[in-house]
Amino acid sequence: MLKVEDTQTPVEFSAALLEQFADFVSRYPEGKQKSALLPMLHAVQAEHGWLSSKAMDKVAEYLKIEAIEVYEVATFYTMYFLRPQGKYVLEVCRTGPCCLVGAEKIMDHIEQTLGVKEGEVTADGLFSWRGVECLAACGFGPVLQIGPEYTFYENLTPESVDRLVSDLKAKANN
Repeated sequence: MLKVEDTQTPVEFSAALLEQFADFVSRYPEGKQKSALLPMLHAVQAEHGWLSSKAMDKVAEYLKIEAIEVYEVATFYTMYFLRPQGKYVLEVCRTGPCCLVGAEKIMDHIEQTLGVKEGEVTADGLFSWRGVECLAACGFGPVLQIGPEYTFYENLTPESVDRLVSDLKAKANN
């Protein structure tokens, strides 16, 4: 079940994350600090699992830009999550070539196996899934990638998906 964003508790960034921010900003000329926005958002998402509005506001404050400038970027790129995700995000290619060889069947199987609809998180917090645009493996479909490591799997079958889910559950329990 999707948790509602906590609007009362302030977002705190770790000292390590703030050091990363400083490093990112130092790579750009004075007055061009906004250029560090994409890697900063990746770093925030890596630390917090997703980009809450409070976290995006804090990034805007750090960069001395308007919050809307952060929201515009975060909502444009699909690699940023604007709501909580599972520990493992299964992303299935849903473009034509993959659909011709069974991507929709794989997505239906994932939904049934995990017991959650696209964009939802399993009760144990381990999994979420979504359809994504081309993963650049048209000759090997259906394909999926699993974040946060973005491991890539080709020629999927319901059985291979079951093995992946089982392996990830075992990995999470170790």
